[in-house]
Amino acid sequence: MPTFSDIKARMRLPLIGSPLFIVSYPELVAAQCKAGIVGSFPALNARPEGELVKWIEFLNEELAKWDRDNPDRPSAPYAVNQIVHKSNTRLDDDMGVCVDYKVPLIISSLGARPEINDAVHGYGGLVLHDVINNRFAKKAIEKGADGLVAVAAGAGGHAGRLSPFALMQEIRDWFDGPVALAGAISNGRSIVATQALGADFAYAGTVFIATEEAHASPAYKDAIVEHAADDIIYTNFFTGVHGNYLRPSIEAAGIDPDVLQSGNPEQMKVLEYRSEGKSKAWKDIWGCGQGIGAIDKVGTVAEVVDRMAHEYNAALADMKALNAVRQRQISGRNRP
Repeated sequence: MPTFSDIKARMRLPLIGSPLFIVSYPELVAAQCKAGIVGSFPALNARPEGELVKWIEFLNEELAKWDRDNPDRPSAPYAVNQIVHKSNTRLDDDMGVCVDYKVPLIISSLGARPEINDAVHGYGGLVLHDVINNRFAKKAIEKGADGLVAVAAGAGGHAGRLSPFALMQEIRDWFDGPVALAGAISNGRSIVATQALGADFAYAGTVFIATEEAHASPAYKDAIVEHAADDIIYTNFFTGVHGNYLRPSIEAAGIDPDVLQSGNPEQMKVLEYRSEGKSKAWKDIWGCGQGIGAIDKVGTVAEVVDRMAHEYNAALADMKALNAVRQRQISGRNRP
């Protein structure tokens, strides 16, 4: 099974497409991997439970075919996200499928369990655990995770409050392993910024909601394009865990986003929130990150990755030129 160095060697960009509840289906993940970034999906998206086997078999076959037909552009690996929370009654069965099929990368969320890490390590797989602060980061590594997804302020879905500067600084003070950084990543310059902060990968989701391959409603995709960061509400009302949501979707559900009560994390049900029997969190209440201002159209995954790669390379060139200017300035000051 691959190491993180092996994974990066197969990637066009140091970018992981984050698992999007209800949105990330095999077609989106396959397109991300073919475009040269890690694609991922939550195991809970595959319903009923037996569908998970079909999804993994589809991805294995689709990516193997791509690699045979495109030896000069091999696909990046895919990841399966496991919600490690007591409300997820499918966890053990879904992990059994991942072990049977030797899924290369597991992204665990909402709880760190050593037995999950041990099961993945047993077949040579790797585990990234997502965290919103340094305390959770230390717990995840102590319990055997190989690396971290640092979910900073501005990320879509369940997101933290901390600035990426603060979060990466604290994590890198003690941990030198793989870290992916999430939080408003929608262009190539942002990817360069994550590397400047010490991350190995950027972690982006919202930018892929507005793609043709995403399993999202046309209205959801259009809303991503039409709105901006000011249209996002940060609340734990819907699931008990704080997250970012599009204000218009909350209003469309008949809820006043300005008077949301505090949710209870002890009563969180990953799939079951309803508002007066009508709206279900994640389906009708749309998760969204603060990077939506950079998204101006619905396109294909390949187009999005092409754009981000162009921006990434341009940003690196700008940084190189800036550094050259800086070095000349220093050299000039040091002359006798």
